[in-house]
Amino acid sequence: MNGAPALLTVIVLTYDEAIHLPRLVASFAGLPCRFLVVDSGSTDGTPEVAQDLGAEVVSHPFESHAAQFNWALDTLTIDTPWVMRMDADEYILPALAEELARALPAVPASVGGWMVRRRVFFWGRWIRHGGYYPTWLLRVWRTGSGRIEARLMDEHVVLSEGGTRCLKHDIVDENLKGLGPWTDKHNRYADCEVIDLVTKNTGPDESGVPVGQAGRRRRLKFSVYARAPLFLRAFLYWVYRYVFRLGFLDGVPGLVFHFLQGFWYRFLVDAKLYERRLRETGTWGGTIRDPMSGGEQGPP
Repeated sequence: MNGAPALLTVIVLTYDEAIHLPRLVASFAGLPCRFLVVDSGSTDGTPEVAQDLGAEVVSHPFESHAAQFNWALDTLTIDTPWVMRMDADEYILPALAEELARALPAVPASVGGWMVRRRVFFWGRWIRHGGYYPTWLLRVWRTGSGRIEARLMDEHVVLSEGGTRCLKHDIVDENLKGLGPWTDKHNRYADCEVIDLVTKNTGPDESGVPVGQAGRRRRLKFSVYARAPLFLRAFLYWVYRYVFRLGFLDGVPGLVFHFLQGFWYRFLVDAKLYERRLRETGTWGGTIRDPMSGGEQGPP
């Protein structure tokens, strides 16, 4: 997109992301790259906006983030040395664009991927506390050496070869759509996480496991958090984040974010798990209650 031979292909999955794409693409200004946008039926003009920005756009029905991204890796022509995964509501800092331009051509062949820190902003406030920063993610890898884990939630890039290095500068995650879409999205995430928990999908598969911080957090989630009592664990996790990890220092935006993301979302996952168990055991959904007496009636 910038004249010189592209160093990397940035792959972005979209559904109604017209509000975010211009900011994302602009953040890569000066870095030789190409954008591949994989859209899943947007109705807000996302494909047209992406094309106007110089991105290449393809459409594909959505199954999951992992399946969609791996479809792009397996199907689309990627002729750059490096691939980068970005969400539409993210962007990179100018210093990271400069760092990538310097580092990618010069790195030894033994390096297969790059770890980068993510900053999350909520209502314009950087969420720096509560254990939420720094979050290290593998987001840049040599073409052909990385895939996304076969998970519905919390999926990460895993490498088939090569080591990793850490970049010094950050990507930024700042969704501009507001609380309504944010809570709708997390409600869908909760459904996906329930499936991963029920099937005990801890992550390892034929493609390997995530490295570094992501792998450690995964192990803690399944070895400690998942074994704690339903509902209580959501409350304890929120207290840990908001009090002991100083989430209260993030102000009012942090109060809302840590409560919703650290307690409400985790409590919702537990509630959906509990509801699933009720259905599976036949203790809910199989009787007709008499609205006058409050008692149960048998089948008509």
